[in-house]
Amino acid sequence: MIPAAFEYHRPKDMAGVLAVLVEHGDEARVLAGGHSLIPMMKLRMADVPHLIDLQDVDGLSGITVDGGRIRIGAMTTQSDIIGHAALAEAAPIMREASLQIADPQVRYMGTVGGNVANGDPGNDMPGLMQCLDATFILVGPDGEREVQARDFYEAAYMTDREDDEVLVAVAFDAPSGGYAYEKQKRKIGDYATAAAAVLLVKDGDTCSSASIAMTNLSDTPVWSEAAGDALVGTSVDAAAIDAAVAAMLGDIDPTQDNRGPIEFKRHAAAMILRRAIARAWDRA
Repeated sequence: MIPAAFEYHRPKDMAGVLAVLVEHGDEARVLAGGHSLIPMMKLRMADVPHLIDLQDVDGLSGITVDGGRIRIGAMTTQSDIIGHAALAEAAPIMREASLQIADPQVRYMGTVGGNVANGDPGNDMPGLMQCLDATFILVGPDGEREVQARDFYEAAYMTDREDDEVLVAVAFDAPSGGYAYEKQKRKIGDYATAAAAVLLVKDGDTCSSASIAMTNLSDTPVWSEAAGDALVGTSVDAAAIDAAVAAMLGDIDPTQDNRGPIEFKRHAAAMILRRAIARAWDRA
């Protein structure tokens, strides 16, 4: 399908971006890689009279790893993440997750900022950012502010970002211990039926820290604090994993769609989380 008519803006700096956003309010949207917004415009699910392309704005891409703190610019692509050696060493879960997003063509254009900013519950990065306890950096007319990933998502396609703000970067501490990103999907390029991001820290034979987040199983990503708590202080044995899965199942709220009925999604979520916990524990 063909989208409704819109005016195309391609500013050279952030001041130009913000000027258009301030002038047109919620009638303007920024465009990063375009893999979420453009299909919605073509299907007439999104009416965007003013489209602001960020491709020419300097300073929005790049990865820095400095003293255990990682910052990724919003226009950094999934392909950039996959190919960045320092990031793969400091936070290997990022590369593992990016390799499971869509296909190589999408990964060469799809950006971190686009993946996390629009509130699509099917995107992979929002749940992963919650698992990492990441911070989102936003810029607006009143300057810069930070929002925790775990506080950013309010409902499907609804976030804490104001209409005149742009998400410019994500930042998080390099994780320690074991990690895993597991994803079940119908075919290459599809959204997850269920996906799990898991970080586990081992102290001797005991789990001392756990973070678990699930994707596409509610209208927002789900960071399941109860699931992580069920593993802490245990040897991550069968009983502890059962308790973590049960806690996660109590936190999600899947809906029926073309990926399956609710009970199938809950079953898939349980299986994916079990695999992710086992893999993360083996790596811890």
